[in-house]
Amino acid sequence: MIYKSYLIEKNINSIKENVILFYGENYGIKKDFREKIRKTNKDSEFLLFDQKNILENSSILYNELYNTSLFEKNKVLFLENVNDRILDVIQDVHLNLDNQKIYLFSDILEKKSKLRNFFEKSDKCAVIPCYIDNEVTIKNLILEKLKGYDGLTAYNLNLILNHVSLDRIKLNNEIEKIIAYFIDKKLKTRELSILLDVNLIDDFNFLKDEALSGNKEKTNDLLSDTVLDDEKAIYYLTLINQRLNKLYQLKKSKDLNLETAISKLKPPIFWKDKPRLMMQAKKWDEKRLKRVLEKTYNIEKMIKTNSFLNKQIILKELVINICDTANS
Repeated sequence: MIYKSYLIEKNINSIKENVILFYGENYGIKKDFREKIRKTNKDSEFLLFDQKNILENSSILYNELYNTSLFEKNKVLFLENVNDRILDVIQDVHLNLDNQKIYLFSDILEKKSKLRNFFEKSDKCAVIPCYIDNEVTIKNLILEKLKGYDGLTAYNLNLILNHVSLDRIKLNNEIEKIIAYFIDKKLKTRELSILLDVNLIDDFNFLKDEALSGNKEKTNDLLSDTVLDDEKAIYYLTLINQRLNKLYQLKKSKDLNLETAISKLKPPIFWKDKPRLMMQAKKWDEKRLKRVLEKTYNIEKMIKTNSFLNKQIILKELVINICDTANS
């Protein structure tokens, strides 16, 4: 049984199955689901296992599931880092559960994955794909988490949205800071701007923008200083692709005036970002944009299908290539 992640976010209890698989590259939403599961099962006993431990000794899982007494709490099991190798174990236990719940968490599972196919076709198990957030989902999260706050104007909303980009984990951290700071629930633009102005060097957006602008000197400086997280490789590619697609939209636009074309983009561009986008648009043409988009697509496919790649080297080579292409 396949569930939509946005529906499960609204009501985690709508899942009736006892064995549930969360998979995908959105680490933030999977973290949110773990917290929701814990909150809605406060009276249960939680157990955490890694797939490696279960495969080495499957009796651990069986003992926890079936050695129960009338006085024990209901058990909720989290199985982390799962892949197709856990399928035999799940097939063995999924029909023999009473009140026990098993939640499996995986990274990206391709369409040909046996584990994914089993969960999608089963009427006894549930699967929730966790894809990367887009601007709409992040915006809705901000509105939901800051519901009831005065001063959540379109400007302040975009201020938060642009600061966190598509990083849900970063958003949750920033929302916690906002809630702790604005105790009276009244957002003030100046104070919000200061609160969010962290300027962390690990913000990939700086590097992305300088490369797309063809600024070789700044790109080289940022390449040596920016911290790249292997687990966020797909997220970085998404950020690059979003900007490349926006530039491609501008080049395909029938508006002769670049500023007019930018104003018509959906979702709208934050006013601070418009000059940078305009400068980048003047650097690129359709042919080169299509070439780089094809390259990022191939890199994404390669990363998703080969876990042994050095993602940092691949991403840095891509950034250099983008910078060179912007100047070609």
